[in-house]
Parts: sequence; structure tokens; C-alpha cells
Amino acid sequence: MPVPVVLDCDPGHDDAFALWLALGDPGIELRAVTTVGGNGQLAHTTRNARVVCTVAGERSVPIGAGADAPLLRALHPADWIHGVSALDGPEPPEPEIGLDPRGAVALLRDTLLGAPEPVTLVATGPLTNIALLARLHPDALAAAERIVWMGGSTGRGNVTPYAEFNSWVDPEAVAVVLGTGVRFTMVGLNVTHQALVTPEVLAGLVASGTRTAAFGAELLAYYRASYRASQGLENPPLHDPVAMALVADPSLVSCVRARLDVEVHGTETAGATSVDLRGTLGRPPNVEVAVELDAPRFWARLADALRALA
Repeated sequence: MPVPVVLDCDPGHDDAFALWLALGDPGIELRAVTTVGGNGQLAHTTRNARVVCTVAGERSVPIGAGADAPLLRALHPADWIHGVSALDGPEPPEPEIGLDPRGAVALLRDTLLGAPEPVTLVATGPLTNIALLARLHPDALAAAERIVWMGGSTGRGNVTPYAEFNSWVDPEAVAVVLGTGVRFTMVGLNVTHQALVTPEVLAGLVASGTRTAAFGAELLAYYRASYRASQGLENPPLHDPVAMALVADPSLVSCVRARLDVEVHGTETAGATSVDLRGTLGRPPNVEVAVELDAPRFWARLADALRALA
């Protein structure tokens, strides 16, 4: 049976592929999409979610706009990777799917509480919406099967020496969500950097010749170029679909139990994720941490999902 999922995202080139995986993979039943400010301003990420659904031929999944800024901080979008629109590269079509008037937090609440079975929350951006849900509707978050978050790292960061971008944008939200005790899986840079968009991978993803694959190819051309310019990487990691793939097929991603805490006060370390893999601190494990990806099977699954779309 497919896993019922809500995707909370900030599209974003890699978020687009996470959304397409959710729409095209038989292991996922996408119930709703919510958007947050992160890779771009909320107006851009929300429009981008609508564009990505439109390209794929999806017109019915509800999309709710969420928080336009972190809980306590100013938003600093990742325009050095994703461009001003957060989805620079191809000329996007006009969105043919509207917005749910409830907004993200109410949509999350209603989807989680209204489902006959627990729903998995996949978050591929800052955790601001999920933290607001925890504060406003803790019963709804408690009803979730689990949270699978693309964020953090067991090692170094990608926006500062210590912090991964999604954690750096809103570390207070990470702390709030961890404090709820809801089952939580971190899919960090240590595992997403095993999903590198090589020329061979790119060719495999776009081989189907569908409209979605063609649009995706243009997205990845821009994404590869911006990673090359900003970080010197010829083959960039495609972070966000790894989190969705873990839900679709847990055998694709190996996880371990560990202690996760987030730094919220450090001048140089805000957003750093402290992952105690060896139990050094003596604190009880509170999350599952993704550590290894079966990359060939992951890319094959993503390619299959793209072939299933328009």
C-alpha cells in the first residue's frame, strides 16, 4: 500500500524532483503540499510548487502557502543556488492549479487529523510550518506517523562551515519540532551528497522524453551551473528527493538511531546539527539519522517516477 504523505517544501530545484517523486512513485500517495519561505521568498516558492505540479499534469492536490519568514530570524534565500525566483532556468508555464484558502498550518492540521491512518510529513525546507503546527495544533502533529526532514548534517555544513541551509534558516523551528517527541528522521548532507547529478545520471533522468523530464533537464542544467560557480562542484547533490525516496522505499536509505540537537545561539555555529552517533554525551537517542544511500536504485526509482508523469 502507498504511504500517505504531506510534502512541506520550499521549491527549489531539488524540491521539484522530490515533488515529482511523490506524484509519480507508486509507493507514495500525496495528500497535500505546503510551502514555506526558504530557498526563495514565500511568493516564489508557492508559485513554484504550483508550476511543478502543472508541469507534471497534477491539478487536484491541495497546496497551502505557509510561513514567509523563520520564527525569530530574517529570511535569507539561497539565490546563489536557485536564482531569484528559486526555480531559475527554464521558462515556467502559467500555473494551472490554485491555492487552498486554508493556508499551510490549517491544511496540515486538517490533513493529519482527517486521515483514517497516520500520515507521514516529509519536509524539504526549513521546519517553520511544522513548528507552528506544533505550537498551534499539537494534537495534529502528534497524529502524524513521523517527520522525515531533509536537513542538517552529521558533519560540516553547506551555507556556513557548520550549518546546513534548512537548519541554518530556522534553527529555532528545528528545536521546537525535536522537542515534541514526534518520530523524526534526519536526511542530512552526509547522505544526500551520495546522490550526485553526474552527466550519466542526468541522461537517465531525462531519457523518457516526457514534458516533466524535459523541464527537469533544464532545471538541472541551471542547478549544475550554479553549483559549479558557487561551490566548485561539477556534479551537485540532489538533496530533497532522497527524503521522499526513503519514505517510498525504506530499503534505499540506511538509518541509525542517534541523538540530535541543534545549535540556536552560536555566533559561528547557529543551525549546526549535533549528531551524537557514538553516544559520547550519554543522552538518549531521539531520532533516526540517514547514513547510506543505494544511489543506483535511487536514481532508477526517480527516473521511473518521471516517466509516470506528463
